[in-house]
Amino acid sequence: MNLRTIGCVELNSVALGMQAADAMVKAAEVEIVMARPTCPGRYLIIVTGDTGAVKSSVEAGRAISKDMLVDWFTIPSVHRDVIPALSGTAQTSEINALGIIETCTAASCILAADAAAKSGQVWLLEIRIAAGLAGKAFVVMTGDVSSVQASVEAGVAGVAEAGPVLSHVVIPSPSESLKAQLV
Repeated sequence: MNLRTIGCVELNSVALGMQAADAMVKAAEVEIVMARPTCPGRYLIIVTGDTGAVKSSVEAGRAISKDMLVDWFTIPSVHRDVIPALSGTAQTSEINALGIIETCTAASCILAADAAAKSGQVWLLEIRIAAGLAGKAFVVMTGDVSSVQASVEAGVAGVAEAGPVLSHVVIPSPSESLKAQLV
């Protein structure tokens, strides 16, 4: 699966979410990366394909969503770490400084993660979306302190109006106990 361009639609309705996912794949030649319910009763759809197809697909999903639309995006050149971090398959051999960005929506967290990963020498460890988080999401990244700091700042800025960002921190030297919880 070519994951160069991804698009996302996040809704406040599971039923409309399923309908939107169906409409999105029928509207353009895209593949579903993820389509599932999230907390609190939201539905998240992520698709991939060529840029034009993804844009058309996202527009079709937004049209179905109407007033249940929570958030959405299209990222033409998604960073290679985003999908592994989202699917829980990211790997790193070393955890140095940690950066964490917490957002109100899953879509804005993915935007933050992509912007953070593109801005510096960091590795995304995890993007956790809405599971047991009351609709919130967070991204965790690692690298040297200055890279993590710059990437967190870029990630916060990358959310723009999609946010808001609830909080963000950099932990310069995380304890071994905390590191053990991350891997």
